[in-house]
Amino acid sequence: MHHASLFTPVTLGTLALPNRIVMASLTRCRADAAHVPTDIMATYYAQRASAGLIVAEATMVIEGNSAFGGREPGIYSAAQVAAWKKVTDAVHAAGGKIFSQLWHGGRACHSLLNGGAQPVAPSPLRITNDETHTPQGKKPYEIPRELRDDELPGIIAGFRHGAENAKLAGFDGVELHGANGYLLDEFLRDGSNQRSGPYGGSIANRARLLLEAVDAAVSVWGAGRVGARISPLNSYNDMKDSDPVAITSHVATELNRRGIAYLHVMRGDFFGLQKADVVTPARAAFKGALIGNMGYSAAEAAQAVEAGTLAAVAFGHHYVSNPDLVARVRTGTAFVEPDSKTFYSPGARGYTDYPAAVAA
Repeated sequence: MHHASLFTPVTLGTLALPNRIVMASLTRCRADAAHVPTDIMATYYAQRASAGLIVAEATMVIEGNSAFGGREPGIYSAAQVAAWKKVTDAVHAAGGKIFSQLWHGGRACHSLLNGGAQPVAPSPLRITNDETHTPQGKKPYEIPRELRDDELPGIIAGFRHGAENAKLAGFDGVELHGANGYLLDEFLRDGSNQRSGPYGGSIANRARLLLEAVDAAVSVWGAGRVGARISPLNSYNDMKDSDPVAITSHVATELNRRGIAYLHVMRGDFFGLQKADVVTPARAAFKGALIGNMGYSAAEAAQAVEAGTLAAVAFGHHYVSNPDLVARVRTGTAFVEPDSKTFYSPGARGYTDYPAAVAA
């Protein structure tokens, strides 16, 4: 067996996993126009059920916050809950575990995807380093509306409702999406949060919304079935922070106090603009299960587990094209590279048609 440490059991909170390979959340845009998961999504996730844990794709907790061309899933309606139940049933029938990733798109949303509604954010600062896909083609991101303090309890209520619906849908727990330039991350980092008041200014204030969303999920699930994902360095969606190590330490300390199942840290920057070691301060402050993500090879993942730095490692990019990724790691079989042209396209091509080359 290759990389044996990745195949030892591990417990995240109250969830026991058979191995330490996690499938990171990957938005694939295969939901329908009403953001209801489709049957092919059940097939896709069941194909990958050998992961110790699957974290499902970013899932809207509040209607009208689409940021991915209008085809990402939600978890705010009864129809969505029923459709997600087909997904979780398929994963469980295949022997897997799956968490829902609760998400709000924030300023990455666009009015053309949301019935004319202006995006919302901590501050009226638009994304300037890219354009977004809309029904009218690629368009510049819009200037978002600054959320008022008195609107934020409604945002938290949306995350709580999403957590409740995730339980009804049969998920094994939930992960709060505090990464990659979406709403919770926008509040956390000072490049996008320039507000004053209780949710702006200091690191403690900027982290407040993320921690309140975590608390809402914990009130539904208990701490042992709640995780949180952060990306202190990632400049995707025009994000930056003046002190990513400090926000990592603060968030990790606060999440440690809450005793949640795991902290999921994206260790790098897609574009290489921001560089720092955020895994070490996360490990120092968070005593529970730490999951690392971004660019780990199987060998490096095994070394991090053996050293006690990480409890598990999340693989993203290669889970697109390797439904049998766990078996490939075990046998030392090379990964297949994904076709990026089909990441967000409809149908089975580039989604459920990648073959498993290795027997589980």
